[in-house]
Amino acid sequence: MRQTDGVSRERRSRSFESAGSSFEIEENRANRNGSYLFSLLLFAVGFAVVGLLLSLVLDPVVAAVAALVAAVFAASSVRVAMSWERVVITRLGTVQRVVGPGLYCVIPFVESASMSVDQRIITTSFTAEEALTSDLVPVDVDAVVFWMVWNAKKACMEVQDYPLAVAWAAQTALRDAIGRTELSDLATRRQQLDAELQKTLDEKSQDWGITIASVEIRNIIVPAELQDALSKEAQAEREKNARILLAEVEKDISEMFVEAAETYDRNEKALHLRTLSAVAESTREKGGLVIAPSSIGDVFANLDAFSK
Repeated sequence: MRQTDGVSRERRSRSFESAGSSFEIEENRANRNGSYLFSLLLFAVGFAVVGLLLSLVLDPVVAAVAALVAAVFAASSVRVAMSWERVVITRLGTVQRVVGPGLYCVIPFVESASMSVDQRIITTSFTAEEALTSDLVPVDVDAVVFWMVWNAKKACMEVQDYPLAVAWAAQTALRDAIGRTELSDLATRRQQLDAELQKTLDEKSQDWGITIASVEIRNIIVPAELQDALSKEAQAEREKNARILLAEVEKDISEMFVEAAETYDRNEKALHLRTLSAVAESTREKGGLVIAPSSIGDVFANLDAFSK
Protein backbone atom coordinates (compact mmCIF):
# COMPACT_ATOMS: atom_id res chain seq x y z
CA MET A 1 0.00 0.00 0.00
CA ARG A 2 1.25 3.46 -0.89
CA GLN A 3 0.29 6.60 0.99
CA THR A 4 0.74 10.07 -0.47
CA ASP A 5 0.08 13.33 1.36
CA GLY A 6 -0.72 16.59 -0.43
CA VAL A 7 -1.11 19.75 1.66
CA SER A 8 -2.87 22.89 0.40
CA ARG A 9 -3.83 26.10 2.14
CA GLU A 10 -7.24 25.00 3.43
CA ARG A 11 -7.61 21.32 2.54
CA ARG A 12 -5.47 18.26 3.13
CA SER A 13 -6.06 14.95 1.41
CA ARG A 14 -4.63 11.51 2.03
CA SER A 15 -4.49 9.11 -0.90
CA PHE A 16 -4.06 5.36 -0.57
CA GLU A 17 -3.49 2.84 -3.34
CA SER A 18 -3.28 -0.92 -3.24
CA ALA A 19 -3.87 -3.79 -5.64
CA GLY A 20 -7.27 -3.32 -7.25
CA SER A 21 -8.41 -0.48 -4.99
CA SER A 22 -7.74 3.11 -4.01
CA PHE A 23 -9.33 5.86 -1.99
CA GLU A 24 -8.78 9.47 -1.00
CA ILE A 25 -9.72 11.07 2.32
CA GLU A 26 -10.53 14.77 2.16
CA GLU A 27 -9.97 16.54 5.46
CA ASN A 28 -11.13 20.14 5.59
CA ARG A 29 -8.64 22.25 7.49
CA ALA A 30 -10.16 25.65 8.22
CA ASN A 31 -8.00 28.48 9.46
CA ARG A 32 -6.74 27.94 13.06
CA ASN A 33 -4.59 31.08 13.20
CA GLY A 34 -6.70 32.44 16.05
CA SER A 35 -5.76 29.53 18.28
CA TYR A 36 -2.07 29.89 17.46
CA LEU A 37 -2.13 33.65 18.03
CA PHE A 38 -3.79 33.13 21.42
CA SER A 39 -1.01 30.76 22.51
CA LEU A 40 1.62 33.17 21.25
CA LEU A 41 -0.02 36.09 23.06
CA LEU A 42 -0.29 34.09 26.28
CA PHE A 43 3.40 33.20 26.01
CA ALA A 44 4.41 36.82 25.43
CA VAL A 45 2.25 38.18 28.26
CA GLY A 46 3.45 35.51 30.68
CA PHE A 47 7.08 36.12 29.80
CA ALA A 48 6.74 39.92 30.11
CA VAL A 49 4.79 39.97 33.39
CA VAL A 50 6.82 37.30 35.20
CA GLY A 51 10.09 38.66 33.87
CA LEU A 52 9.25 42.16 35.01
CA LEU A 53 8.27 41.05 38.51
CA LEU A 54 11.25 38.76 39.04
CA SER A 55 13.74 41.30 37.68
CA LEU A 56 12.98 43.46 40.70
CA VAL A 57 14.28 40.87 43.16
CA LEU A 58 16.52 38.53 41.12
CA ASP A 59 19.42 38.69 38.74
CA PRO A 60 18.25 39.66 35.21
CA VAL A 61 19.52 36.40 33.68
CA VAL A 62 17.84 34.27 36.34
CA ALA A 63 14.67 36.33 35.99
CA ALA A 64 14.67 35.84 32.21
CA VAL A 65 15.07 32.05 32.54
CA ALA A 66 12.34 31.86 35.15
CA ALA A 67 10.07 34.04 33.03
CA LEU A 68 10.69 31.81 30.00
CA VAL A 69 9.75 28.70 31.99
CA ALA A 70 6.63 30.38 33.31
CA ALA A 71 5.62 31.54 29.82
CA VAL A 72 6.04 28.02 28.39
CA PHE A 73 4.05 26.63 31.31
CA ALA A 74 1.22 29.13 30.74
CA ALA A 75 1.10 28.64 26.96
CA SER A 76 1.01 24.84 27.29
CA SER A 77 -1.58 24.89 30.07
CA VAL A 78 -4.28 27.06 28.49
CA ARG A 79 -5.39 26.20 24.97
CA VAL A 80 -8.24 26.87 22.56
CA ALA A 81 -10.42 24.36 20.69
CA MET A 82 -12.33 25.57 17.64
CA SER A 83 -16.12 25.30 17.40
CA TRP A 84 -15.98 22.12 15.29
CA GLU A 85 -13.29 20.40 17.40
CA ARG A 86 -13.37 18.06 20.36
CA VAL A 87 -10.08 17.35 22.14
CA VAL A 88 -9.41 14.07 23.97
CA ILE A 89 -7.31 14.66 27.10
CA THR A 90 -5.26 11.82 28.59
CA ARG A 91 -3.65 11.84 32.05
CA LEU A 92 -0.66 9.53 32.46
CA GLY A 93 -1.89 7.40 29.54
CA THR A 94 -5.54 7.19 30.61
CA VAL A 95 -8.36 9.03 28.85
CA GLN A 96 -9.53 11.63 31.34
CA ARG A 97 -12.07 13.80 29.52
CA VAL A 98 -13.19 15.32 26.23
CA VAL A 99 -13.13 19.11 26.03
CA GLY A 100 -14.12 21.81 23.58
CA PRO A 101 -15.03 24.05 22.03
CA GLY A 102 -13.44 27.11 23.63
CA LEU A 103 -10.77 27.43 26.32
CA TYR A 104 -9.51 24.36 28.17
CA CYS A 105 -6.64 23.68 30.53
CA VAL A 106 -4.18 20.81 30.83
CA ILE A 107 -1.58 20.01 33.46
CA PRO A 108 1.84 20.17 31.79
CA PHE A 109 3.85 16.93 31.81
CA VAL A 110 0.88 15.10 33.35
CA GLU A 111 -1.93 15.64 30.86
CA SER A 112 -1.76 15.85 27.09
CA ALA A 113 -4.11 16.46 24.18
CA SER A 114 -3.95 13.04 22.57
CA MET A 115 -6.30 13.72 19.66
CA SER A 116 -8.17 16.64 18.15
CA VAL A 117 -11.32 15.34 16.44
CA ASP A 118 -13.04 17.26 13.65
CA GLN A 119 -16.81 16.78 14.04
CA ARG A 120 -17.81 18.20 10.67
CA ILE A 121 -18.85 15.96 7.77
CA ILE A 122 -15.84 14.42 6.02
CA THR A 123 -15.83 13.02 2.48
CA THR A 124 -13.91 9.93 1.45
CA SER A 125 -13.83 8.92 -2.20
CA PHE A 126 -12.92 5.31 -2.97
CA THR A 127 -12.89 2.89 -5.91
CA ALA A 128 -13.30 -0.84 -6.41
CA GLU A 129 -11.29 -1.86 -9.45
CA GLU A 130 -12.10 -5.10 -11.30
CA ALA A 131 -14.77 -6.03 -8.77
CA LEU A 132 -16.68 -9.11 -9.94
CA THR A 133 -20.45 -8.98 -10.24
CA SER A 134 -22.63 -12.01 -9.51
CA ASP A 135 -22.42 -12.97 -13.21
CA LEU A 136 -18.60 -12.75 -13.05
CA VAL A 137 -18.14 -9.50 -14.99
CA PRO A 138 -15.26 -7.27 -13.78
CA VAL A 139 -16.27 -3.61 -13.33
CA ASP A 140 -14.64 -0.47 -11.92
CA VAL A 141 -16.87 1.41 -9.50
CA ASP A 142 -16.19 4.89 -8.11
CA ALA A 143 -18.06 6.03 -4.98
CA VAL A 144 -17.92 8.57 -2.14
CA VAL A 145 -18.95 8.27 1.51
CA PHE A 146 -20.00 11.18 3.75
CA TRP A 147 -19.39 10.58 7.46
CA MET A 148 -18.80 12.39 10.75
CA VAL A 149 -17.53 11.65 14.27
CA TRP A 150 -20.20 11.97 16.96
CA ASN A 151 -18.20 10.47 19.87
CA ALA A 152 -14.60 11.68 20.04
CA LYS A 153 -13.72 9.35 22.93
CA LYS A 154 -14.72 6.22 21.02
CA ALA A 155 -12.94 7.42 17.88
CA CYS A 156 -9.77 7.80 19.93
CA MET A 157 -9.94 4.52 21.87
CA GLU A 158 -11.76 2.00 19.65
CA VAL A 159 -9.81 2.35 16.40
CA GLN A 160 -6.25 3.41 15.64
CA ASP A 161 -6.88 5.51 12.49
CA TYR A 162 -10.60 6.09 12.11
CA PRO A 163 -10.51 7.86 8.68
CA LEU A 164 -8.54 4.93 7.28
CA ALA A 165 -10.87 2.42 8.94
CA VAL A 166 -13.93 4.09 7.40
CA ALA A 167 -12.33 4.04 3.95
CA TRP A 168 -11.38 0.34 4.15
CA ALA A 169 -14.81 -0.62 5.50
CA ALA A 170 -16.54 1.32 2.70
CA GLN A 171 -14.43 -0.33 0.05
CA THR A 172 -15.04 -3.82 1.45
CA ALA A 173 -18.80 -3.21 1.66
CA LEU A 174 -18.85 -1.91 -1.92
CA ARG A 175 -17.10 -5.02 -3.26
CA ASP A 176 -19.47 -7.25 -1.33
CA ALA A 177 -22.52 -5.41 -2.70
CA ILE A 178 -21.21 -5.64 -6.26
CA GLY A 179 -20.59 -9.37 -5.84
CA ARG A 180 -24.28 -9.88 -5.01
CA THR A 181 -25.56 -7.87 -8.02
CA GLU A 182 -25.73 -8.69 -11.71
CA LEU A 183 -24.18 -6.30 -14.22
CA SER A 184 -27.55 -5.36 -15.72
CA ASP A 185 -28.84 -4.35 -12.26
CA LEU A 186 -25.93 -2.11 -11.25
CA ALA A 187 -27.25 0.97 -13.05
CA THR A 188 -30.94 0.44 -12.28
CA ARG A 189 -30.36 -0.42 -8.59
CA ARG A 190 -27.85 2.35 -7.86
CA GLN A 191 -29.98 4.13 -5.27
CA GLN A 192 -30.82 0.83 -3.59
CA LEU A 193 -27.12 -0.06 -3.45
CA ASP A 194 -26.37 3.36 -1.93
CA ALA A 195 -28.92 2.73 0.81
CA GLU A 196 -27.58 -0.79 1.49
CA LEU A 197 -24.00 0.47 1.73
CA GLN A 198 -24.99 3.32 4.06
CA LYS A 199 -26.83 0.93 6.38
CA THR A 200 -23.99 -1.63 6.42
CA LEU A 201 -21.30 0.95 7.11
CA ASP A 202 -23.34 2.77 9.75
CA GLU A 203 -23.88 -0.46 11.71
CA LYS A 204 -20.15 -1.19 11.63
CA SER A 205 -18.95 2.33 12.47
CA GLN A 206 -21.28 2.95 15.43
CA ASP A 207 -18.79 1.18 17.70
CA TRP A 208 -16.15 3.70 16.58
CA GLY A 209 -18.28 6.72 17.47
CA ILE A 210 -18.83 7.46 13.78
CA THR A 211 -22.04 7.82 11.80
CA ILE A 212 -22.37 7.44 8.03
CA ALA A 213 -24.48 10.22 6.51
CA SER A 214 -24.69 8.76 3.00
CA VAL A 215 -22.91 6.72 0.35
CA GLU A 216 -23.15 7.64 -3.33
CA ILE A 217 -21.94 5.60 -6.31
CA ARG A 218 -20.60 8.11 -8.81
CA ASN A 219 -19.51 6.03 -11.79
CA ILE A 220 -19.61 2.45 -13.08
CA ILE A 221 -17.07 1.56 -15.77
CA VAL A 222 -17.61 -1.61 -17.85
CA PRO A 223 -14.61 -3.16 -19.70
CA ALA A 224 -14.28 -1.90 -23.26
CA GLU A 225 -14.54 -5.38 -24.77
CA LEU A 226 -17.97 -5.79 -23.14
CA GLN A 227 -19.38 -2.39 -24.02
CA ASP A 228 -19.94 -3.35 -27.70
CA ALA A 229 -21.65 -6.60 -26.72
CA LEU A 230 -23.89 -4.80 -24.23
CA SER A 231 -24.76 -2.17 -26.85
CA LYS A 232 -25.74 -4.85 -29.38
CA GLU A 233 -27.79 -6.63 -26.73
CA ALA A 234 -29.64 -3.42 -25.91
CA GLN A 235 -30.28 -2.71 -29.60
CA ALA A 236 -31.60 -6.23 -30.13
CA GLU A 237 -33.90 -5.84 -27.12
CA ARG A 238 -35.26 -2.55 -28.46
CA GLU A 239 -35.81 -4.05 -31.93
CA LYS A 240 -37.62 -7.00 -30.37
CA ASN A 241 -39.91 -4.67 -28.44
CA ALA A 242 -40.60 -2.63 -31.59
CA ARG A 243 -41.55 -5.73 -33.57
CA ILE A 244 -43.84 -6.94 -30.79
CA LEU A 245 -45.53 -3.55 -30.63
CA LEU A 246 -45.99 -3.51 -34.43
CA ALA A 247 -47.50 -7.00 -34.38
CA GLU A 248 -49.92 -5.98 -31.63
CA VAL A 249 -50.97 -2.90 -33.61
CA GLU A 250 -51.52 -4.98 -36.76
CA LYS A 251 -53.58 -7.45 -34.76
CA ASP A 252 -55.79 -4.66 -33.40
CA ILE A 253 -56.24 -3.18 -36.90
CA SER A 254 -57.16 -6.56 -38.38
CA GLU A 255 -59.77 -7.08 -35.66
CA MET A 256 -61.24 -3.67 -36.46
CA PHE A 257 -61.39 -4.59 -40.17
CA VAL A 258 -63.23 -7.80 -39.31
CA GLU A 259 -65.76 -5.89 -37.21
CA ALA A 260 -66.24 -3.32 -40.00
CA ALA A 261 -66.76 -6.11 -42.60
CA GLU A 262 -69.39 -7.71 -40.40
CA THR A 263 -71.17 -4.37 -40.08
CA TYR A 264 -71.12 -3.75 -43.84
CA ASP A 265 -72.34 -7.30 -44.45
CA ARG A 266 -75.36 -6.76 -42.20
CA ASN A 267 -76.25 -3.33 -43.63
CA GLU A 268 -75.81 -2.64 -47.34
CA LYS A 269 -76.47 1.08 -46.88
CA ALA A 270 -73.46 1.33 -44.54
CA LEU A 271 -71.24 -0.16 -47.26
CA HIS A 272 -72.56 2.32 -49.84
CA LEU A 273 -72.01 5.23 -47.49
CA ARG A 274 -68.44 4.09 -46.86
CA THR A 275 -67.93 3.96 -50.63
CA LEU A 276 -69.19 7.50 -51.05
CA SER A 277 -66.93 8.66 -48.23
CA ALA A 278 -63.88 7.03 -49.85
CA VAL A 279 -64.62 8.73 -53.19
CA ALA A 280 -65.05 12.10 -51.49
CA GLU A 281 -61.76 11.76 -49.60
CA SER A 282 -59.91 10.79 -52.79
CA THR A 283 -61.31 13.74 -54.67
CA ARG A 284 -60.56 16.21 -51.88
CA GLU A 285 -56.94 15.12 -51.47
CA LYS A 286 -55.89 14.65 -55.11
CA GLY A 287 -58.57 16.42 -57.16
CA GLY A 288 -59.13 15.86 -60.86
CA LEU A 289 -60.63 12.79 -62.46
CA VAL A 290 -61.58 9.78 -60.34
CA ILE A 291 -61.55 6.34 -61.97
CA ALA A 292 -63.84 3.97 -60.08
CA PRO A 293 -65.59 0.66 -60.68
CA SER A 294 -69.03 0.70 -62.34
CA SER A 295 -70.60 -0.44 -59.09
CA ILE A 296 -69.96 2.98 -57.62
CA GLY A 297 -72.24 4.44 -60.30
CA ASP A 298 -75.05 2.32 -58.95
CA VAL A 299 -74.48 3.91 -55.60
CA PHE A 300 -74.91 7.38 -57.03
CA ALA A 301 -77.99 6.23 -58.98
CA ASN A 302 -79.65 5.03 -55.78
CA LEU A 303 -78.99 8.18 -53.70
CA ASP A 304 -82.70 9.03 -53.69
CA ALA A 305 -83.54 5.59 -52.37
CA PHE A 306 -80.91 5.94 -49.61
CA SER A 307 -82.30 9.27 -48.57
CA LYS A 308 -85.80 7.80 -48.29
